[in-house]
Amino acid sequence: MKLSIGIVGLPNVGKSTLFNALTKKGVPAENYPFCTIDPSVGIVPVPDERVGKLSEFSKSAKTIPAVIEFVDIAGLVAGASKGEGLGNKFLQNIREVDAILEVVRVFEDKDIIHVANKVDPLSDISIINLELILADLETVTKRISNLSRDVKRGDKLAIAESAALEKVEKVLSDSHLASETPLDEKEREIVKSMHLLSMKPILYALNASEVAENVVAKVAKDIPGLYVEIDAVFEKGLDELIKKSYELLGLETYFTTGEDETRAWTIEKGSTAPVAGMAIHTDFKDKFIRAEVINWQELLNSGSYADARAKGKVRTEGREYVVKDGDVIEFKV
Repeated sequence: MKLSIGIVGLPNVGKSTLFNALTKKGVPAENYPFCTIDPSVGIVPVPDERVGKLSEFSKSAKTIPAVIEFVDIAGLVAGASKGEGLGNKFLQNIREVDAILEVVRVFEDKDIIHVANKVDPLSDISIINLELILADLETVTKRISNLSRDVKRGDKLAIAESAALEKVEKVLSDSHLASETPLDEKEREIVKSMHLLSMKPILYALNASEVAENVVAKVAKDIPGLYVEIDAVFEKGLDELIKKSYELLGLETYFTTGEDETRAWTIEKGSTAPVAGMAIHTDFKDKFIRAEVINWQELLNSGSYADARAKGKVRTEGREYVVKDGDVIEFKV
């Protein structure tokens, strides 16, 4: 399951420094190698002590963690939605990722000039989010206009799409992110097809190199969403950032373990066993017969698979079973 997070921010806030720090956290090449797909894309392992413990338990030859792809996106400037700076490239790159990591500068450094000549984290967030909102507003308004003819002739699908988009348009016009629009399930599915920038989940990274805790706390209380404090230079807070990125995407992990390898598999929360099995191979969904499941800690506590079975800890689950974070699963297909 390939998932990516775009690192965005104004120039000189520490985006590339953070990207470089993250991509230094590669895993051994013989297992699941960190790889730089191009100079601005890297795959980073999700810190999870459970993988190592299960690997030790099974005496596995390989240990393969869950991973997230991080993309270092060009610095944004005010007016990006109108093509300023690298605006069009910036917005297209964001459109291609699953979530956004906004790096916000909290540190002062006279040798690193801020584009606004002052360090104001909340203002930086407003600038970035406004550009996302303005780009989305243009996209939505254009789509509503294109639907107008079909709406007039009574096309039910066009009427439903237009109504949903008009809700989003109103929220965007009030300078709010599209994700703040109250939508029902059907409307959300309609809007999802638009791939709106401000509908994507956002994690704010407060780059607070050597900044006093009270200063960071003052900024943090007004951050409009999930955030993590980092120090991109001294590489503090990176594990927490990776974990929160995983959380932001609504993901969880199950494991397979044996002598050949122990591996963490990434799935969306709420996945049934056949859907979860697709992380291993797409055929598993259709060929699924049953799954043998045990919680990772219960397996370790049992001492061996044989003892776990003898104690009735290994359960047989069917197609409707919703996989839980930390499950160790053996699929029968």
